[in-house]
Amino acid sequence: MLPANWEKFAQAHQKNYQQLLKKISLPGSKKLRNIVLDLLPELHDTAFAQIDCLQCGNCCKNHSPRFKQPDIKRIAKRLKIKEGELIQRFLKLDEENDYVTQRNPCPFLNEDNTCKIYDDRPSDCARYPYTDEDVLLDRPSLTVKNTTVCPITFQVLEAILLKVGNK
Repeated sequence: MLPANWEKFAQAHQKNYQQLLKKISLPGSKKLRNIVLDLLPELHDTAFAQIDCLQCGNCCKNHSPRFKQPDIKRIAKRLKIKEGELIQRFLKLDEENDYVTQRNPCPFLNEDNTCKIYDDRPSDCARYPYTDEDVLLDRPSLTVKNTTVCPITFQVLEAILLKVGNK
């Protein structure tokens, strides 16, 4: 069950999460990594069954996905505007030369936390919070940051700590 103060709890346990993810990625930790990867689908499904993203919306309020060229093309078509207009009105290049939203919250976020372009959203949005794939382990800084933004990431990492933290 998700504690009411999960964000503070996640912030206080950042080092624990970093140590866990480092331990899983150490040379010779392939068995542990495989155990965790096998656990992810169930942990992901359990967290999503308990947490309603529409009650939260933190991801859309605090992060921007990368808008890759196929995303830009698809979204522009949906909005019935040219790709250049989509970029000009809503996007900017970040320090990694990826297109991201010009501001937060996401300009496609409705007041009820639904998405104006949900069926055509960027692939990063569709995959977020990556709790059912190896990105969770392969990008530890992103995962640790996500524990303070996404209650699902927090819950999945806490479950991993309980199940394999001492192995």
